[in-house]
Amino acid sequence: VIDYIPEFCLYHSYVTEEFTIRDLLTHRSGLGLGAGDLMIFPDGSDFKIDDLIYNLRFLKSVSSFRSKFDYDNLLFIVAGEIVSRVTGMSWEAYVEERIMKPLEMDRSAGNFNRVKDKSNIADPHAPVDNKIMVVDRYDHELTSSAGAIYSSIHDMSKWAILQMNHGKYGEGLSKQLFSEEVHEEMWTPQTILPVRGSNSYNTHFSTYGLGWSLSDVKGYKQVSHTGGLPGMVTQVTLLPEMKLGIIVLTNQQSVSAFASITNQIKDSYLDIQGTDRVKEYYERIQSNKENIKKITDEVWKEIAEQQKDTSVKVDLSLYTGTYKDDWFGEILISEKKNKLWFDSKRSPKLTGEMLFYKGNTFIVKWNDRSMDADAFVMFVLDYSGQASGIKMKAVSPLTDFSYDFHDLDFHVVK
Repeated sequence: VIDYIPEFCLYHSYVTEEFTIRDLLTHRSGLGLGAGDLMIFPDGSDFKIDDLIYNLRFLKSVSSFRSKFDYDNLLFIVAGEIVSRVTGMSWEAYVEERIMKPLEMDRSAGNFNRVKDKSNIADPHAPVDNKIMVVDRYDHELTSSAGAIYSSIHDMSKWAILQMNHGKYGEGLSKQLFSEEVHEEMWTPQTILPVRGSNSYNTHFSTYGLGWSLSDVKGYKQVSHTGGLPGMVTQVTLLPEMKLGIIVLTNQQSVSAFASITNQIKDSYLDIQGTDRVKEYYERIQSNKENIKKITDEVWKEIAEQQKDTSVKVDLSLYTGTYKDDWFGEILISEKKNKLWFDSKRSPKLTGEMLFYKGNTFIVKWNDRSMDADAFVMFVLDYSGQASGIKMKAVSPLTDFSYDFHDLDFHVVK
């Protein structure tokens, strides 16, 4: 990577020197799941590509290099920057020119801002206070190469057919977009993933190739990948030996929606009888929701009791000040109308009231309720009893991994 981006630097000099483009695409860097994603989620932050590349050096490893799968959006963004530096084109323009144009994917673009005709585009939807609502469209051009393409079923079908025909397309499959050797390399396992216990598909292996998840179902090769932005999640699933491609694009953010649709269709082709994947996933979701609700209800119950207890006196001035994390930048903890308030200087959507929980821990309740990512804010005190640092963690275990509050380590600035 440093041959193309000399300033690229990770947590250890050896890893930096050995890190290849293949490593950018295979989620085995040693960094944790979604590490650094708060630079790009929620949208609206002022982080640029130069900031992102520089800040990678501050992200701590959670496993040894090339030993474990942990999905990483930021490294795909770095891969997109390499495309830009090599070709002199933006990643979006390159993909549109070299892939979408030959395949005549006329209703596709590298990101929303590049969509020519916006007259018929789905709006994103997400739960807001237990109601499904239209939410703001995610708009951060930095993330394009990590997953911001806009497309249609018609256009995505062309992409799926190209993949299942080893890079061939056009009338009579007479044209070749990429070589069969390159195609084979994309579908070759690179990183091993664990296989969950017994399942109706008799899956024996699960791996990640180059931008594709690879596994087996009932003896057939399965090639797939999901995609997601707030309020929109998708899945492409290919069973090339059956000449079957399943593409599910949704404008809501429950992964169970595309999983149930995909698996029900897959079952019919694999002759798996008696399944009701919608019912199965619905029951699983309800069970998860109930379990998580017990956890979060306990938190809010504690807060409500603290607010009722007039004997509880919290000196908010102990916690106010400016705090800084090496990669995320500064936040301001201030007092407004006898309430503690959290404001990120670089990511303005991360703002909200802080509610006393217990000890030196508060809960920040974000103003934007569509994020569904309220977080614990634990203050570290110095010997004089004044706050000197902050640690954070999402309240709900179901919080999207891109809200990686646990990777932050704030220290007081002033």
